[in-house]
Amino acid sequence: MPSSKLDEEYVQNSFHTYLKSSLTQAKVERLIEDQVLASAEADLMISGPALCLYFAALRCTTNPPSVPLPRSTKSAPPLELTADNCPPAFLGFLAVWADAVPRIQCLIPQDQHDLARIICGLQPIAVPQNTECAGIAADLRAVAIEISQRRTFQDRYASDLQAALDAGSSSGGLKVKTSFVPPPVYSDQFAAESSGYGSKKFSSFPSSPSSVQSAFPPPTPFPTILTHDTPEIDFIRETLYSALAAVLEQIVTSHNPHPLARLFKYDPPRAHFAAVSLAILEVATTQGIILPDENAIMCVSARELGGHKLTPDACPEPLRPFMMELIAIGRDAQAMQDGDNEATIKAIERGDEDIPEPRFERVQAIIIDGVRVGRGTADDNCRRRKRSVEGRAVAFANRVNALGLSISRIKAFRDREKEVFDVLGPRP
Repeated sequence: MPSSKLDEEYVQNSFHTYLKSSLTQAKVERLIEDQVLASAEADLMISGPALCLYFAALRCTTNPPSVPLPRSTKSAPPLELTADNCPPAFLGFLAVWADAVPRIQCLIPQDQHDLARIICGLQPIAVPQNTECAGIAADLRAVAIEISQRRTFQDRYASDLQAALDAGSSSGGLKVKTSFVPPPVYSDQFAAESSGYGSKKFSSFPSSPSSVQSAFPPPTPFPTILTHDTPEIDFIRETLYSALAAVLEQIVTSHNPHPLARLFKYDPPRAHFAAVSLAILEVATTQGIILPDENAIMCVSARELGGHKLTPDACPEPLRPFMMELIAIGRDAQAMQDGDNEATIKAIERGDEDIPEPRFERVQAIIIDGVRVGRGTADDNCRRRKRSVEGRAVAFANRVNALGLSISRIKAFRDREKEVFDVLGPRP
């Protein structure tokens, strides 16, 4: 008789219980500083859940791997999350985590600590570093990105961060508050019962607090680029809007069912983030937009016929890291496409029947479908090669998704983003 599935809300509550303790432990081990917890930098939406998965893997004692869940009541029997009782919505997450557990537990303690540092965006200490750590970190961060795109997670993450900030603080001292604010709600406007994207009911976003009490200085990510008199953010915004429009047009005009259209129907919040990430790839690979040799972006401009060339040096200081990462993604995406073309040509010249899947297409699939556990093979060398190729694709998709999450938190971008979805997005 098949096992009954656990309640999805119960599993969510258990995850947030563990997330609070994981963030607190990371704070104690100085993997995450109080300033980062308070400023709620965009990457914290990824590193926080990824650390939770990492600590759970270290504690795992079962084979196949399972997760002991907090008891709902003191008298309730112990319960573990397994592949048999996992809610379908979380089964993919559990599979990727379970695949990572033995890989994490096989690492020596120093490499395990380096893995935690890589998850948090810190440099590993070991020289030379264990290359396996980067692949495991990429998988855990990929799952964390999917988790962070769930609205139920976004609505509760501020309390998780606050619990970690409060841990160990004196009662008489100044209380530090996290500045995390969930991104706007996109799911309602895509729901089947709504009247479509253009419904007046969803004509505006909820306003965000203009200031947040904190014992630290204002967070540095994008604090001064949200004003209307900053032309640089306008150039970037219009360029990304144009790319987003191209992505959404592909969904509407495609003769075959587009995978993103299915995502808009069944998981609108994730579909929104995926569309923004695919727009970043559109910018990165459209000829003439990213100019790696000139360290510049040729932005869309209504006032300049050939576009406006923008460099990081011409941008306000808070915008420069964003610009530099967008240019770097463009440089790497173009190199990836060139490598894919070269590999395909060589495979055809050799007469190979099995043409390798282009890595760039794999990146696009990961952005839409998320990371998944691949099928094994009897050849260990082949398995390691495929894992290496997959790991690089996952790591690159993570970079694109992380930049997409950052963009979606910039008010100057998201305020008019809904208009693009309203006009060009798929209808329910």
